[in-house]
Amino acid sequence: MDETLSELGEFIELTLGDKIEGWSVAFGDLTLNVSHEQIISVLRFLRDDARCRFVALVDLCGVDYPAREKRFDVVYHLLSPVQNLRVRVKVQADETTPVPSVIPIFRGAEWFEREAYDMYGILFSGNPDLRRLLTDYGFDGFPLRKDFPLTGYVEVRYDDTKKRVVYEPVQLTQEFRSFDFLSPWEGADYALPGDEKASN
Repeated sequence: MDETLSELGEFIELTLGDKIEGWSVAFGDLTLNVSHEQIISVLRFLRDDARCRFVALVDLCGVDYPAREKRFDVVYHLLSPVQNLRVRVKVQADETTPVPSVIPIFRGAEWFEREAYDMYGILFSGNPDLRRLLTDYGFDGFPLRKDFPLTGYVEVRYDDTKKRVVYEPVQLTQEFRSFDFLSPWEGADYALPGDEKASN
């Protein structure tokens, strides 16, 4: 598999030349590094070329590296059902420079781009509906950034007892849990909550 992906990486680099900043094969995946100026032409080639045929955009997501000057990676995961291969395309972006929207190539990218904007604040030029998708319209900040504070923000939810929407401080609590690390096939040597009747 790695040999096939390496051959494909060499073919793409040879064909596209300077449009590809670099590529690598690791853990059974081919990864292409592309500048944001070239993302449209590279994705169009990957979709239309007879040797590639990456016709399905499986996912588009963001990754945050706050120590870098261009702190975000926009990552496109593509699938070629014809070749039975996957490719990952990475574009570096900052907080102010928009990445061109890939909706003209993959129509399903609209909501993926909205999610990356909502969670990370990554801007996409050409997206016709770039607004929050998962958080409230008045939400302040971008929750998947690594420097997002865990307290001090307000969340919105519907309170069934009050029969209205309520605003309350964000609480990210995790209850203490103890793990016994026993094999799930052997099971615990004590009754788990809800299993009291099964032991009879």
